[in-house]
Amino acid sequence: MEATPTYAGIDWSWQHHAVCVVDDVGERIEEVTVPHSRPGLAKVTALLRRHGVERVGIERGDGPVVEQLIRDGFEVVVISARQVTSLRARYGSAGNKDDRFDAFVLADALRTDASRWAVVRPDTGETIALRMLVRARRDLIDHRVAVHNQLLAVLQHNFPGAIGLFSQLDIAISLTFLRRFPSEAKAAWLSELRMAHWLKANAYCGRHTPARLVHHLNDAATGRLTGPAAEASEIIVLSLVDLLTSLRRQQDELETRIKEALLAHADGPIFQSLPRAGTVRAATLLAEMGDCRARFPDAAALAAAAGVAPSTRQSGKHLTVAYRQGCNKQLRSALIDWAQDTPRANAWARDTYDRARSRGCRHPHAARILAQGWTRILWRCWHDHQPYDPELHGRLTTLQQEAA
Repeated sequence: MEATPTYAGIDWSWQHHAVCVVDDVGERIEEVTVPHSRPGLAKVTALLRRHGVERVGIERGDGPVVEQLIRDGFEVVVISARQVTSLRARYGSAGNKDDRFDAFVLADALRTDASRWAVVRPDTGETIALRMLVRARRDLIDHRVAVHNQLLAVLQHNFPGAIGLFSQLDIAISLTFLRRFPSEAKAAWLSELRMAHWLKANAYCGRHTPARLVHHLNDAATGRLTGPAAEASEIIVLSLVDLLTSLRRQQDELETRIKEALLAHADGPIFQSLPRAGTVRAATLLAEMGDCRARFPDAAALAAAAGVAPSTRQSGKHLTVAYRQGCNKQLRSALIDWAQDTPRANAWARDTYDRARSRGCRHPHAARILAQGWTRILWRCWHDHQPYDPELHGRLTTLQQEAA
């Protein structure tokens, strides 16, 4: 006797998971809520196997629950949160949010519309590791910017002369200066000769003369020179300088590991061949796109997932073209960051960007148009496992011939 097909949906969070199993006519067989723990996930696996479930619907395609399900041999189908919100209307107009009900919606949608959603194919361990490194670096930069801004605010009130002394506040020579002269009172010791000796001792290679740097310090507004407030400011400056130095060192170490991982990755040469990609950009694009070719069956799917293709809605004679909100934000950021720099090295990219600007598009819009154009090229290189070859880029070759 052939087994009756069953379907499961999981509404998961970092605290607990609601699981619902339905039969082939949509009747609930079992509903449970389990904690987010190893025993809880083991209970989910046991429940699914007991009811003969092979495919599970869930709202996101990553995280520990998805990894556990794939390891245990289940097929995982992603049904986005926005789709679940729309699907609730099938079962009533109230639109109430309930974890167990959402798990039922996921399971029943999988039963009725299984062909509409693709099964999750996990990336390789090398790609996942590279993604972790790239995202950790981005988070580290966000922390560094926050600490930089905090240091800037302290100096504006207590030591204005240190601002603008060197090209950037968080470069090595600037941090070394603040560690040696964390307050205006200590910097007052510097004469032109002493400044020259200090610069030489710290291997300063900038263009500013000692006289100009001393003049900058003397010409700046006066901060707090003495007293408890000045002492407190000095302590804060030293603490923030140490923190910025540590963050920069950790960023350098992460970038070294990213470079190693990119060079060892099978798809590394594809992304490194792209104009103006470099190392970090190439690694970020690879990490956010992944290596599962089934995830993006065509270039349009990649452009939509990256949010660089507009969202169109048509009803009768009314057509609306809008900025795409629902997308992979990390992938969009990586793609646009790379694409908007390519006009400096690629004639086709320059022509595409300039034509968009001539039509009245502002820079962000023109950058998205260029990024959408690049997705067709990037997808073809990625799908064919071939590095970018300018000789095969027809429009680029035509522009080069016209320029010649």
